[in-house]
Amino acid sequence: MKIVIVGGVACGATAAARIRRLDEHAQIIVFERSGYISYANCGLPYYIGDVITDPEALTLQTPESFFKRFRVTMKVHHEVTALHPERKTVSVKNLTTGEVFEESYDKLILSPGARPTQPNLPGIDMEKVFTLRTVEDTFRLKKYIETKKPTSAVLAGGGFIGLELAENLKDLGIDVTIVQRPKHLMNPFDADMASFIHNEMRKHGVKLLLGRTVEGFEENGETIRVLLNDEQVLHADLVVLAIGVTPDTHLAKEAGLQLGIKDSIVVNDRMETSIPDIYAAGDAVMVKHYVTGQDALISLAGPANKQGRIIADNICGGDSHYLGSQGSSVIKVFDLTSATTGINETNARKAGLDVDTVILSPMNHAGYYPGGKVITMKVVFEKNTYRLLGAQIVGYEGVDKRIDVLSTAIHANLKATSLQDLDLAYAPPYSSAKDPVNMAGFMIDNIANGILKQWHLSDLTSILQDSNATLLDVRTISEYEHSHIEGFKNIPVDELRDHLSEIEKDKPVYVICQSGLRSYIATRILSQNGYDAYNFAGGFRFYEAVMHDRSLVEKETACGMDL
Repeated sequence: MKIVIVGGVACGATAAARIRRLDEHAQIIVFERSGYISYANCGLPYYIGDVITDPEALTLQTPESFFKRFRVTMKVHHEVTALHPERKTVSVKNLTTGEVFEESYDKLILSPGARPTQPNLPGIDMEKVFTLRTVEDTFRLKKYIETKKPTSAVLAGGGFIGLELAENLKDLGIDVTIVQRPKHLMNPFDADMASFIHNEMRKHGVKLLLGRTVEGFEENGETIRVLLNDEQVLHADLVVLAIGVTPDTHLAKEAGLQLGIKDSIVVNDRMETSIPDIYAAGDAVMVKHYVTGQDALISLAGPANKQGRIIADNICGGDSHYLGSQGSSVIKVFDLTSATTGINETNARKAGLDVDTVILSPMNHAGYYPGGKVITMKVVFEKNTYRLLGAQIVGYEGVDKRIDVLSTAIHANLKATSLQDLDLAYAPPYSSAKDPVNMAGFMIDNIANGILKQWHLSDLTSILQDSNATLLDVRTISEYEHSHIEGFKNIPVDELRDHLSEIEKDKPVYVICQSGLRSYIATRILSQNGYDAYNFAGGFRFYEAVMHDRSLVEKETACGMDL
């Protein structure tokens, strides 16, 4: 059996190695148009910032090492230019010699990945405008930084690459501005949780211009003029386009394969395309979202590697199936760790789901053990069924392990209330006896049993305008005097029982504290004394972070960089 693979990075290399492990006698040929195979896309920004200093560390294998171990022929600088399913061949061009030839196959695997999205803007082909997708892109940008010594950079786009590159450029002493059309960074996060990311970026000197669109570039001597939609002009020594990726599927389209969202390749759960004996995987394919069941494009390394393994199994006589992509991810943002899994509240509502959320801010480990830091968790679940839909966490140590627990719970179809039952490892340096994941489960179980009723930040405007409501802040007097929401009366929780007569029983009571714990205790006191009491989801710390960010976004939108 002869297998031809188009693309030798995540999916292509995984599929080739797995096929060899299952079939020692198969003939396997991989065509890769770049000069590198099996390289670490996710590590490229860290090479720019000198966190990774050895360029060879970016490539997990070379064509020679791959052949030596797996007897797979890796042909780099070879671009597949056409597919011919009717005669089961592909056209290939040797980019070094210019030679063009056809290669036959019994099975064909398409793993072309995605290319950086490049809108048709004036000046986009200028020398100072970069993308970051391949090893060659990385070396080109690195060489420019080392030789030209730029002092300023504009990044168009605030996704994974944009944020990681912003941090690494900033660590090199380069002034960084991020410009993007959406009003919050990192689309997998809700706007409220993205506020923590915004604040961390600003804390480290990265300027954010959100709700803006780049409309073109112009040479200006040694610098570049970045033109924005509001007629503002930014000046920078270099620009990086990081506004997303587009499936690289022109070959599939020309060959007549069925295409889906943004011309991605349609595959079934065996990763088979619409044409027999052709498989596809990675960033180029459309998948089902594991939570919603809807068609989706999810460009992550984990799913691509799994899909490559599934293809190999099926080519070699197995029956493996891809269950869908859940979108689990984690990113380092300077000192902050931000992670997400499943779907966020915004997308859940867009999908027509009736959802609720809990927001909590526990310590990452036992409070009495030195070095503890607050993490903020938002867990999204479906009302009535309590199906667990997604989670977002921002914080420091321990964020990654909590998101993995929640990801596993979603994959196992656990109800959100079942989070309270998980038996998680505990020792003071690592967690608390009631782990944050358990705490989320306790809160959701309280909602299910009518013990906890919540109000959310989105309710604040209407609550402040409601004359038939009591607004209660149960923090200490000093906390309240330091900062509070206008209109909220202060009665510390430990004094609440002695002041119940001051609260009207025929009005709903909306309660807030610093983290949500004391206000929850206050609502239990009130409820059991005949009051209709609601606890604020997230606490005053959450409110301050979100409102601080919103005020800055409004100022940035109004007056650009003049802050």
